[in-house]
Amino acid sequence: MISAIIPARNEEASIARVVESVAAQPEVGEVIVVNDQSTDGTRQILDGLESQIPKLRVIEAGELPAGWVGKNHAVALGAAAATGDWLLFTDADTYHMLGSARRALSDAVDHDAVLVSYSPEQETNSFWERALIPFIYCRLGARFSYARVNNPALPDAAANGQYLLVLRDAYEAVGGHAAIAGEVLEDVAFAQRMKESGRRIYFTAPMGIVRTRMYRTFGAMWEGWTKNLYPLIGGRPSSVLLEMAAVLRWAAVLLVALINLQAHVFGVGRFFVVCLAIALAGAHASYALALYRNLLPVSRVKYYMVGVCLYVAALTASWWKNTRGTVAWKGRTYRVRSAACPRQGV
Repeated sequence: MISAIIPARNEEASIARVVESVAAQPEVGEVIVVNDQSTDGTRQILDGLESQIPKLRVIEAGELPAGWVGKNHAVALGAAAATGDWLLFTDADTYHMLGSARRALSDAVDHDAVLVSYSPEQETNSFWERALIPFIYCRLGARFSYARVNNPALPDAAANGQYLLVLRDAYEAVGGHAAIAGEVLEDVAFAQRMKESGRRIYFTAPMGIVRTRMYRTFGAMWEGWTKNLYPLIGGRPSSVLLEMAAVLRWAAVLLVALINLQAHVFGVGRFFVVCLAIALAGAHASYALALYRNLLPVSRVKYYMVGVCLYVAALTASWWKNTRGTVAWKGRTYRVRSAACPRQGV
């Protein structure tokens, strides 16, 4: 019923976990891994898995054609080789819990959707991951609404390429990944095409379905988010400025308080301390509430100040890279449009 398609470029640290977890789903009839010119031990690991997992088939991506993003080319090859009625596109850094495929098919029926996408639970094992990744997801959660994305009457569209299940007929009807060959933010672009075609999509963040550790080093995390943040925030300088104003609003509150001349009522020094304490307490309380609403560990609130600094720095770097015409990812450089992207989601 389902063909699972996994693009893999230098994924030796995680490829076995995702293949085994996807193959364990009874609804998955075949697992197709597209090896995208890996130079590490990915291919050797896959060779060993092929002898153990009858569902698994490995194909080689070959040279990247002009105008294509590497991931889009790889999953397009996988889709062309697939035989299932449903195509499950998932990343090599994910882990699929038992019953996840059944849940996705059930959601497709319950919501009359031809596309079901899940935002995975985040595994954050390092200090930098705990500081930045929950903060980013809270900001995206504040900007985009699952309810709006899932409402067919509204233009909002979004998906997460780490878990994207689509009916094969619908996939082919909108042109598949060939129609978005050069899109760096391919999951959002694909969801937009699907919704614009009049088909229903369903996007949510369930617990106990799929989880991921997106980045294993600070360098990879920085490269990944500075590639995506600018278009995710809106793809316009004005969007970046508004976002930074929202993130730094507590600093603005503090600044206004310091300028206020009635500070002399308490004495400048004491008033400064009081305002700083109020501003920081309010900021931390607001962040804790956002973590709770986005199903993220509230304990991550202790990383708030570091998260703010990293987020502002990453957003600034993403703005710079995307407006200079190119971004880098996994050893490749891609041209990007400097113009604003269409309305986008998480």
